[in-house]
Amino acid sequence: MHPEGVPNLPNRFHFVFGLRKQREPFHLAYYLAIESCYQVNRPERIDLHLFHEPYGPYWELARRRVRLREIEPVSLVAGFRYGFRNRMCKRYAHAHHTDFLRLQALLAEGGIYADIDTLFVNPLPGRLFAHACVLGRENDVVNRRTGQVHASLCNAFIMARPDAAFVRLWLARMPEAFDGSWSNHATLLPQRLAEQHPELVHIEPSRSFYPFMWTPSDLHTLLEGCERNLEGVFSIHLWSHLWWERRRRDFSTFSGDLLTEEHIRKKDTTYNLIARRFLP
Repeated sequence: MHPEGVPNLPNRFHFVFGLRKQREPFHLAYYLAIESCYQVNRPERIDLHLFHEPYGPYWELARRRVRLREIEPVSLVAGFRYGFRNRMCKRYAHAHHTDFLRLQALLAEGGIYADIDTLFVNPLPGRLFAHACVLGRENDVVNRRTGQVHASLCNAFIMARPDAAFVRLWLARMPEAFDGSWSNHATLLPQRLAEQHPELVHIEPSRSFYPFMWTPSDLHTLLEGCERNLEGVFSIHLWSHLWWERRRRDFSTFSGDLLTEEHIRKKDTTYNLIARRFLP
């Protein structure tokens, strides 16, 4: 405990997965997220919050590292009418469920939340555990409702003490901010709250958790290029929803089916050079 009686930020990780029926085996990239988390950060435990349990050989390897926690879909998201403007986001409604579920888990127990398409690089420094809540900067995004460009705090990696005031406030404001878009409740709302209450949250530069952004050039560097300087990088977010499906090519020509053990072992890319040491 801190001298003032506030609980420490625990070295305990949370992942959320399986809000959709599992029609394909648990992917290698998801196994690598969990295995790299375990090897790099040596957490007290890793909780995997699940609705539909995965299957497949990589799941059998991953499950030995995690404690399974049952979850239920979020009723607000399940009953939401996306409409024509947010028709593309409706395909990723499962991610909107996790936007709420991650904050609920952190509020109740504290720790570190990471998206399942994360790769851990260097151990989190002790200085980050001294804060009540930690978020990372991402590139500015466009507000779909106004067309204006705004600063943004990504929610793919969150550190928080149990009952952190910032997480409590964020979760309380989320239902009103949820409009079916990708960013308003998830990344623009925390930015607004951080501007109003800067004392409640510590903001890391993008290099800490998002050294490669969701731009085509950065995704190329991550997936097909070879950047070896990773000093000051603690984790990498893959932004996989932008390139995972083979038919989607507006951000990258790479796709999830290319990310295999053979590819990681034989091809020197930014991602592969890090992931190689965590292969089974």
